[in-house]
Amino acid sequence: MNQEFEVWNFVLAKLKKEKSVTLLLVAESSGSSPGRQGFKMAVAGDEMRGSIGGGAMEVALVEQAKEICDAETRRRGDAGKKQKAKSVGKESRDKAHNSEFLIPQSAILPMVHRKNSPHSSGMICSGKQTVIFFRLDSSHSKCVSEIIRALKKLERKVLQISPMEFKVKPLRGKRSTEISFEKKRAGGFVYKEDLGRKNNLFIVGGGHCALALSEMMSKLNFHITLFDDRPKLNTLEKNDFVHEKRVVKSYEKIASHIASGKNNYVVVMTLGYKSDEVVIRKLFDKKFKYLGVLGSKAKMKTLLRNLEKDGFDKMKLRKIHTPIGIPINSKTPEEIAISIAAEIIGVKNA
Repeated sequence: MNQEFEVWNFVLAKLKKEKSVTLLLVAESSGSSPGRQGFKMAVAGDEMRGSIGGGAMEVALVEQAKEICDAETRRRGDAGKKQKAKSVGKESRDKAHNSEFLIPQSAILPMVHRKNSPHSSGMICSGKQTVIFFRLDSSHSKCVSEIIRALKKLERKVLQISPMEFKVKPLRGKRSTEISFEKKRAGGFVYKEDLGRKNNLFIVGGGHCALALSEMMSKLNFHITLFDDRPKLNTLEKNDFVHEKRVVKSYEKIASHIASGKNNYVVVMTLGYKSDEVVIRKLFDKKFKYLGVLGSKAKMKTLLRNLEKDGFDKMKLRKIHTPIGIPINSKTPEEIAISIAAEIIGVKNA
């Protein structure tokens, strides 16, 4: 389970128990801010899930979130006592709805990570971020359930948050941006986040390295599809980390399974040199965010040289990430998976 699921499942569990939850969400960030746009954290009493960047800033904001939850709990307790009273006069009823009993539904807090600056977060890493506080209660359970379903089933939905609004709606037309945040007058704002599928990872070859990479990438926000031409491969059967498994009769048809896309990442790690070459030839004319091939320097040098001799564009061949992964002298499948994941993350966040 990735952190996004963990946060929302935690929220839903608390709301079903009639507990108040404060959602902390990084609406925007810049510079060296430790919390990046879209980071989330949920606080319910002394329990919490997720992160908005850590450090002194997070500790301080969590304490504020706890105070909001505690204040809401006290407000509910006071309201409950009044409802149970045998006789409640108009004056008491009015007091129950007085502003001193109302807890703000939402707020936005600017955090600047520098000393002696307005809105200082207590950190000195430079950069800044804006954090949304939004108080959730049982009335938001249905909406949170929709968020979880959209993430799980990769439905095209948008989460929209404004000062008094928290809703999920269908995503119309083409996806324009994954997250947007707009400040309005008098403290108003509109935050929108695309739910469901954001990045697609296609792994061609289902061996031990693919199994390790699948487990690593399953914790990130990638929809993972795994291909192999060996239907009874042990590591293919054991791989429960991917969203889809596809057994192909021949890698000659791989192009019909993987489309071009600016959010598409492809890792080629088939059984050997010849099948790797087939896959590269078939996918070469497609446009991906990332294309990497597992193999030694000597093997890949020979493979690319052969492709160049056959007329494949030299400059485009150089854009293939191979030997795949960042150079950390990785040996085991798990170490190789870490190096590949790091390289993919570097490309994604560039």
